[in-house]
Amino acid sequence: MTDSRSAFAPDENAIVDPRVIDPQRRFVDRPDMTGEELDNAVTVLNALRRWRTADQAMRNATQSNMGIGENDMKAMRFLIAAHGNDEQVTAKQLTKHLGISSASTSKLLDRLEASGHITREPHPHDRRAVLIAVTDESHKHIRATLGDRHTRMFNVAAALNDNDRKAVLGFLAAMSEISEANRD
Repeated sequence: MTDSRSAFAPDENAIVDPRVIDPQRRFVDRPDMTGEELDNAVTVLNALRRWRTADQAMRNATQSNMGIGENDMKAMRFLIAAHGNDEQVTAKQLTKHLGISSASTSKLLDRLEASGHITREPHPHDRRAVLIAVTDESHKHIRATLGDRHTRMFNVAAALNDNDRKAVLGFLAAMSEISEANRD
């Protein structure tokens, strides 16, 4: 007799296939879908999962290469965007953007400053505030690793025709709503 625990080993891409993960149809009822329609839906979900995995791997590699964490990278991107718009950033603004406490922001800024990624300077008009900026070296590094990628992603999005753009936006909005509704 074969042990059922070792006999079943689905392909990694089958993880989103309801025929594999829900064969009794407890969650996904699909009586009117043909096999081809099911295959097409699974292909779309696998493509989305593949993009999310590749995107996260790229972000992780950049963060690892720079020796920073996810919130650190979010802070760096915010600071770079502000710099590109000739805006100055204070710790209070960064705290609000990241949605973390001022104590966590202080620790984050201490880390980034110690590793040479940011500078802090006194605010010229407010003695209590400090202005934060990304160092030129870190800005160049992020631009080199993420800038080209963002340009290519923008070009792909810009090349969509109106119908495709509407379809992609509708699909991503619906997927976002599902994820946002299940955060808790």
